[in-house]
Amino acid sequence: MRGIIIASFFILQSLLVSSSPSPPDFNFFYWVTYWPGAICDSQKGCCPPPKGNTASDFMIHGLWPQFNNGTWPAFCDQTNLFDISKVSDLVNKMEKKWTEWGVWACPSNETKLWEHEWNKHGTCVQSVFDQHSYFLTNLRFRQKLNLLNILKQKGIKPDGGLYGLDEIKNAIKCAIGYAPGIECNEDVKGTKQLFQIYICLDNYAKEFVECPYVPDKSCASKIKFPKFPKKDSLGETLSVISSV
Repeated sequence: MRGIIIASFFILQSLLVSSSPSPPDFNFFYWVTYWPGAICDSQKGCCPPPKGNTASDFMIHGLWPQFNNGTWPAFCDQTNLFDISKVSDLVNKMEKKWTEWGVWACPSNETKLWEHEWNKHGTCVQSVFDQHSYFLTNLRFRQKLNLLNILKQKGIKPDGGLYGLDEIKNAIKCAIGYAPGIECNEDVKGTKQLFQIYICLDNYAKEFVECPYVPDKSCASKIKFPKFPKKDSLGETLSVISSV
């Protein structure tokens, strides 16, 4: 009888282990936002959003799984590509917080950007997210973390002025506890300017964490925070930067 109980215990234990979800096979996430002014104030130019959403703010770029060795997975599952019907209840919010200023294509097309983000990055995190929860998580972090307000509270404003790179990073570190990564591009005069902010999250995208490495090499010690573009000052279709 005792042998039967012990055997039953091990069978039950093995069933529990086999049925538990496997942990993510990557180490952390970058949650990336971009500043539209840095796209439009570059040599390659930008495209204004087709929906007319020109709110002055950082826009979501995406949630990207990363390995600690500096590499990342991409395009992991061609059988589960982007399906907008799976996020239909989120589209209105995505059109406001995840707008397309020519990051992906000209003319601007939010759906193409969303498709690219899921197909390249989202398909590699299906141990954590399905399509709906992937996009919802991006929106929730965007609601939780108002980067423009954080910077403004420290006197860092999109006025075309120069600000210290460390000053920008420390302003965000004061708000979330960890320094972000900053990516820069160049304006038409060759001045380095704030383009993208990389916030690091744990591999379940639950908590902020220390970035194992950050893409700061593209910046100078002082960088420009370009003004937000006005749609009426832009042509309908300008050149576009390469997608990430």
